Amino acid sequence: MKFKSFTAALAVVLMLIGVSATAEVTSLRGDTATDENNIAEHPRKNVEIDGGFGLNFTHQPPLIPHRIRGYKIDLKSNKCLQCHSWKTYRKYGATKISITHFENRDDQVLADVSPRRYFCLQCHVPQSDAAPIIENTFKSADKQ
Repeated sequence: MKFKSFTAALAVVLMLIGVSATAEVTSLRGDTATDENNIAEHPRKNVEIDGGFGLNFTHQPPLIPHRIRGYKIDLKSNKCLQCHSWKTYRKYGATKISITHFENRDDQVLADVSPRRYFCLQCHVPQSDAAPIIENTFKSADKQ
């Protein structure tokens, strides 16, 4: 008898999952698709502002003031370091990466960029004056 009631309960759960899986999902973007076919229609807006945007919170990573499309960052190469490394930043007039990027999690200084700081785009993003997708009440640190 227990097996029959379990089977019946499982059937009900599976039916509910099937119903919820067919429920309509809506996007914050409305009907606009975000696939590779419409990237050209909606190009990203990078804004190059002298001095960049101000920081919104304490310890915010600086924003990137230039285009980065096509930059290769993988285990073997990092396009950002071509200009921002301590060896080349003067040559390119770029900001050098912070000394904190050479420290491991035990605060020991390494000879090269720490693996946990190597993938620049996990913290740094291009600056943009794009409007928020949804309204919000965020206030930057200097305006509170």
